[in-house]
Amino acid sequence: MALPSGGNVRGKRRRPFSDEAARALADDSNLARLDSTDIDDRGLRDIWETIVVTGRRASEVLTLRLDCIGRYKGLPLLWHDQTKVGQLDEAIRISERIYQRIEARQARTRARFAQRHGRPPTPAEELDLALFPRRTANRTGVKSVSYGWFHRHFHDWVLTLDIPHTVAHQARHTLATNLLKAGANLAQIKRYLGQISDAMAEHYAHIANTDPRLSDALQTVWVSGPGALEPGIVLSGGEPMSRQEAEAMLVDLTHRSTPAEGGFCTFQPVVDGGACLWNLDCHNCDKFVMTGADLVYWHRKREHWRMLAEGAPDPATRDYLHKHFDPTARAIDGLERALAATGLLEEALSLDLRRPQDYYGRVWSAAFRAGELAHQQDDDEAELDDLSLQAS
Repeated sequence: MALPSGGNVRGKRRRPFSDEAARALADDSNLARLDSTDIDDRGLRDIWETIVVTGRRASEVLTLRLDCIGRYKGLPLLWHDQTKVGQLDEAIRISERIYQRIEARQARTRARFAQRHGRPPTPAEELDLALFPRRTANRTGVKSVSYGWFHRHFHDWVLTLDIPHTVAHQARHTLATNLLKAGANLAQIKRYLGQISDAMAEHYAHIANTDPRLSDALQTVWVSGPGALEPGIVLSGGEPMSRQEAEAMLVDLTHRSTPAEGGFCTFQPVVDGGACLWNLDCHNCDKFVMTGADLVYWHRKREHWRMLAEGAPDPATRDYLHKHFDPTARAIDGLERALAATGLLEEALSLDLRRPQDYYGRVWSAAFRAGELAHQQDDDEAELDDLSLQAS
């Protein structure tokens, strides 16, 4: 299919639907028109609605087997093969509405088989039968409708909707974007959608850091740098506290810090535009802090130091290099622990924010004073002690 002038397939496939397109593609009257083009009743509308609701690739829905749904503890599940990434017989939660649509499609496919063979399919045959069988050269019913068949009908339908050029794969990215906006992180999206490419992870990360609704939902993690007395000590995190307590302790680092290599400088004279008194030796300065946005940077730094140490000419030099890097290693370990505790570790590993403008998003631009956090923790522990005494 030719694209409109100036378009490219990959770029368009990565865009979520516009609001106008999303409404048109989900409109009941439009869906009924799509259904009416399926003259042989092969399940065109069922395929499209399953793609939209589950975010599966078109090929993963087209090749569903007849016995593809079931319940676990009452919850409706869809079993499918993610052949593109080598994951077979994967199960995901689906809505009750889609479960019932697929259930109705199963009945039609069984009836078609019975009409052709004079008997219903056996349990063994059902394992191989296609949920959406193609019409020709398919006596046994194991061949699914082709992508070309689906694409042709879908494209012709979209042309009747008076919306911008749209491809079915955009449904997958629309779902991912909506999950991000609802507060899901990249780890959760990967778990539901299956493996996604590095390019798509970068694309979703960009959405995560530019959508203000999502930015407000994420928590920031800061730890002391390698030059501090205790590298890796958490300066901010996700410990439960009231909104009033959090706002009282919040430090707006967009005004009280300045970007440095691998983190932030919090020394007030430098923040106000003054000169650094330590000749920009940031990584050995106790005014330097590391953030979740810097984790990938510090992973690269750690690997570089390990390579240097392993290539040392003698054991003494190797031990010296390991000892010299030890404060940094402890700071990185602390940063990883803090990110893991707040559920942001996998998301941080997928981000590599090294552009200055990225620092001013709310995801990474706020922290809490370490002393006040420690005081808050002492108060919480004292309250727990009181409750324990009362219980005893």
